[in-house]
Amino acid sequence: MPELPEVETVRRGLNQLTLNQEITGGDVLLDRTIAYPFSVGEFVDGIKKNAIATWHRRGKYLVAELSSTGWLGVHLRMTGQLLWLHRDEPLHKHTRVRLFFGEQQELRFVDQRTFGKMWWIPPGVAVESIMTGLATLAADPFSPEFTVEYLASKLQNRRRPIKTALLDQSVVAGLGNIYADEALFKSGILPETLCIDLQLKQIERLRTAIIQVLETSIEAGGTTFSNFLSVKGVNGNYGGVAWVYNRAGEPCRVCDTPIMRIRLAGRSSHFCPQCQIGETGETR
Repeated sequence: MPELPEVETVRRGLNQLTLNQEITGGDVLLDRTIAYPFSVGEFVDGIKKNAIATWHRRGKYLVAELSSTGWLGVHLRMTGQLLWLHRDEPLHKHTRVRLFFGEQQELRFVDQRTFGKMWWIPPGVAVESIMTGLATLAADPFSPEFTVEYLASKLQNRRRPIKTALLDQSVVAGLGNIYADEALFKSGILPETLCIDLQLKQIERLRTAIIQVLETSIEAGGTTFSNFLSVKGVNGNYGGVAWVYNRAGEPCRVCDTPIMRIRLAGRSSHFCPQCQIGETGETR
C-alpha cells in the first residue's frame, strides 16, 4: 500500500504536471471507484471545466483544490496509481478513471485491487464531511504539531505493541508497515514493545527516526515492492536501501545479525534482534 512517501511523491509530481490545466472531461470505467457523489455523471460534471489550483496531501489522502467548484479527492489504497499520459497511450486493463486535459493529455487512475477511491466535494461543503477518513487523522509527521509531547500523549497508557500503534492513523498520519519497521529499527525499539513501557527518551528517538526515514524515502521517490509508480511511471528506489523491511534472513546493515520477521496483528514486522534491544538501542 502506498504510504506517506509514495503519496507525497505523487503529490509533487501532480503539482509539476497538472496545475492550472483545465479538466475537459472524464470517463469512469469502474463506477464503484467514485465514492462521492453517488452519480458518476455528477462526478464528471462537477470536476469538468475546472483547473487544478494545487494538490495537497493529508496522511495518505490526496486532495486537489479546484479553480471554481470544490475539491477532488483521491485515496490510492493498496494498488492505486495516478499516471500522467498521452491520451493515445494504450489503456491498461486495470484503468478505472480517466480525467482529460488539453493537448491530448490525461490523468489515469489505475487500480488492480479496486480498493482505491475518488471524490468530488462540491463548493461550500467541508471536505471532512465527505472524505470522512480525514476527520480522524492524527498529526502529520512533518507538521509543527508532531512534537515529542504529542507522540507521547498518543502512546501513553496503551497496552498494545508499538508497531501496531504506529499503523493506527489516529496516532501517526501516513505511516504504514514499511516505514514503521524502518523507524523502529532507527530508534532501537523492538516492534513487540508495549507502548506503556516506552520511556520518554525512546519516544524522542522514535519521533526523530520517523521523520528521518520518511525524508529519506521521499528523496528516493518512495518504495516500489509491487505496484507503486510515480505520476511519470517511475519506480521508487527506497527499497534498495531499506534497513529491515522485506529483508528477512538477510544480514543487518549494521551488525550482520540476520533480520527477523514476525507477525503482529496480522501484519509482517521486520527487525534486528541485536540492534533493536530496547532501552540501550541507539539511533542509527
